[in-house]
Amino acid sequence: VHRRCRGAYAVVGLIAGQGLFAFRDRFGIRPLCFGKRQGLYGLEYAVVSESVVLDSLGFELIRDLDPGEALFVDKSGQLHLRQCAETRSLVPCIFEHVYFARPDSMLDNISVYKCRLRMGERLADKVLRLRPDHDIDVVIPIPDTSRVAAQALAERLGLKLREGFMKNRYIGRTFIMPGQKERKKSVRQKLNPVKLEFAGKNVLLVDDSIVRGTTSKEIIQMARDAGAKNVYMASAAPGVRFPNVYGIDMPVASELIAHGRSDDAVGHAIGADWMIYQKLDDLVTACLGAAEREVTFDCSCFDGVYVAGTIDEEYLNRLESRRKDAAKDAEPVIS
Repeated sequence: VHRRCRGAYAVVGLIAGQGLFAFRDRFGIRPLCFGKRQGLYGLEYAVVSESVVLDSLGFELIRDLDPGEALFVDKSGQLHLRQCAETRSLVPCIFEHVYFARPDSMLDNISVYKCRLRMGERLADKVLRLRPDHDIDVVIPIPDTSRVAAQALAERLGLKLREGFMKNRYIGRTFIMPGQKERKKSVRQKLNPVKLEFAGKNVLLVDDSIVRGTTSKEIIQMARDAGAKNVYMASAAPGVRFPNVYGIDMPVASELIAHGRSDDAVGHAIGADWMIYQKLDDLVTACLGAAEREVTFDCSCFDGVYVAGTIDEEYLNRLESRRKDAAKDAEPVIS
């Protein structure tokens, strides 16, 4: 598989009558770890994408699978590990730390929680550099992923952190929903403002990242409707300017709000009074500061550098023609 397949993959499966197997691509782009617990008939093993799953099931984390490494547990319960890739290096996707992973998870022995704390601190430093005379009254995180970064940012700026939006937990992630109309409608169903936290105040909204900008634009308008005097926006990640082709259902380049736009132009497009993005170097430093081993991050959705396989303009154009919203909207509905 490593010789024939290019890209990101973390695979777990069963071979009938033989046992459990798992393996990870030679760059370790997607996370995969394994743990053990004492069962009724001896040691039991589990393979999961995030360590938090092991915690909830009562397993002890052993470690992450290395890039290119394979695991096999035979039917007698014996664990076997073998390195199967001829060349390998650890280049995990940094967007896992930005958004997808739970903060109480460890990915490649890196604490997601510590990463997000450092993201908030770095972002606060940039706010102070660019807006030293800011008039922010309150910092409000956009639930849920930005909370840790927003807390660290507020502490460094010496400002109050308030929960200004209450979340409806029965609405899915909006940026991967098919169709612009569906995403826009879902934002208002997903979040509801606590008006007393906005009325007459200069509010800094903090989000983990901004993808299409649909959610951000609606949330900023909700803040204004709730009585905010000025609404500022800060993103704990840099602008998402390139599609992610390694297993995240992220839109094509033309649908990314930051693609081809400056930071100020993005702020204008989403209706913010001013907008601040995290620097990519600061994001990488925040995550490296929590690392205990040598690691280089895949930042392709921020810098367009694709580490696994040849991703060229022709490939991205084909991807865009298949995946853009216009194509999705044209597809027949199958009931």
